[in-house]
Amino acid sequence: MRSFCDGDGDGVGDLAGVVGKLPYLAGLGVDGLWLNPFYASPGHDHGYDVADHCAVDPAYGSLEGFDELVATAHGHGIRVILDVVPNHASIAHPWFAAALAAGPGSPQRGRFHFADGRGPDGNEPPNNWRSIFGGPAWTRISEPDGTPGQWYLHTFAAEQPDWNWTHADVPALFERVLSFWLDRGVDGFRVDVAQGLHKKPGLPDHPDAAADEATGDPVNPNAWNQPAVHQVWRSWRRLVEDYTAADGRDRLLIGEVGLTDPAAVADYTRPGELHHTFCFPFAHAHFDADTYRQVITTALAHHPDGVAWVANNHDLPRAVTRHTPTPSDSDGDGDGEELPAGADPAQIGLARARAAAALMLALPGAVYLYQGEELGLPDVADLPVTVLKDPMYHRSGGTRPGRDGCRVPLPWTTSPDHHHGFSPPATTTPAWLPQPPTWADLAADTQHHTTTSTLNLYRQALALRRTIPDLATTTLTLHTDTPPGLLALTRGTHLTTYTNTTHHPIPTPHPHPGQPILTTHPTPHPTDTIPPNTTVWYHHDDETPA
Repeated sequence: MRSFCDGDGDGVGDLAGVVGKLPYLAGLGVDGLWLNPFYASPGHDHGYDVADHCAVDPAYGSLEGFDELVATAHGHGIRVILDVVPNHASIAHPWFAAALAAGPGSPQRGRFHFADGRGPDGNEPPNNWRSIFGGPAWTRISEPDGTPGQWYLHTFAAEQPDWNWTHADVPALFERVLSFWLDRGVDGFRVDVAQGLHKKPGLPDHPDAAADEATGDPVNPNAWNQPAVHQVWRSWRRLVEDYTAADGRDRLLIGEVGLTDPAAVADYTRPGELHHTFCFPFAHAHFDADTYRQVITTALAHHPDGVAWVANNHDLPRAVTRHTPTPSDSDGDGDGEELPAGADPAQIGLARARAAAALMLALPGAVYLYQGEELGLPDVADLPVTVLKDPMYHRSGGTRPGRDGCRVPLPWTTSPDHHHGFSPPATTTPAWLPQPPTWADLAADTQHHTTTSTLNLYRQALALRRTIPDLATTTLTLHTDTPPGLLALTRGTHLTTYTNTTHHPIPTPHPHPGQPILTTHPTPHPTDTIPPNTTVWYHHDDETPA
């Protein structure tokens, strides 16, 4: 939210900015709105270090402003989903302050993971776990008398102590938090780090901690995916279903489950648990027909009732940047990608991101879009070091680039005034991250008036998802008899899509699939050809969109 729209001129996006852009979101064609944390927080990790789960941070507005947002969004037919952060708190949370003051062995410390250190005088962390943001997952405190004391666990930054979910106070706290926001009209929750929460009893060493530190993507089996975590989701599911039973309005639980085993991820959407989990393999997939075919097949096999597809989010490099090829070098060692003569890698990246989006929007299930992907924004790779905020960058000593590049505020207007329309007129405060001048060409007002723009491509695809009956079904057939580099699928019986992942045109397979109703290629092209790095939707003539 802090990068979406700034309503009060302080350079940070806020609730008022979202309210002002709800007509834009309605025109885009979305059904729901997921808000990143706006709770009271010191902001060490952009609000994912929560100090008060039932208060709005003044940087983002007020509870009254939140109520206005919910009411206005519902008036536009848009549901409101909140980010809830149950794995960890903030060092500014009152319960953590109480734990520091209460001393070792106290019930207050039992709400978190405090432990004595190893080695002489307890100078070494209690185990070898690594933080996702780099470095050890433990920080030592000073006891109330000033002496070196216990250590506390933080899977992420040191400012984010992990909750101890075996302590009865913690699940009770979050039931109150969920009820507080459900009573204010929210439609569900996106659950941060849903595979976390419970840790293996005794907190034993991780058998391969060095690999975690090297990759920055820990898969610590002692910190993730403990069986007891599923009890939490069953409890939360009962809670939201009680609200649905009371007023007939569906509520949604969507989990961020960072596991690599698709079967383990599927366990989180078993009956009575979460409704959805994000399909991250789609976002990580190379732009390759065989890779997409495998990702789609695996996802649907494990989630036959619907997948939550995602190509971008606030933690990943944007799709335009991820899909931009590195040209092969001149020494012939095979590095990089062989590109057509004169090809612009940046334009290929944009074409691939558009094609991947159209492929995703043709699939059965839910689709989650990240602000700005509908504008075709790339990452900003040259942000000055002095403006970088991400603790991942700072804790790793700069060895990991962090996530600021995909979080730069959106450009709403071509004019550079007030940060390309991100902030209101007469704003003099800098935006919290600077926008590059080249983003003027990607501004929403410019794209609104350009028929072939990425913004209008998303609008067209979202409108077709609403109007074509075949796209409302769970039926999908992946074709296996296509040329190399071409992915073909049919939804229902009347919609066929082709995604060409090569650098050369591919003839449209015969028999001819019908009339093209959407293409990601920016210029007209023969209907019997799929252009390079392009997705085309064809609709059979014996049925017309509703």
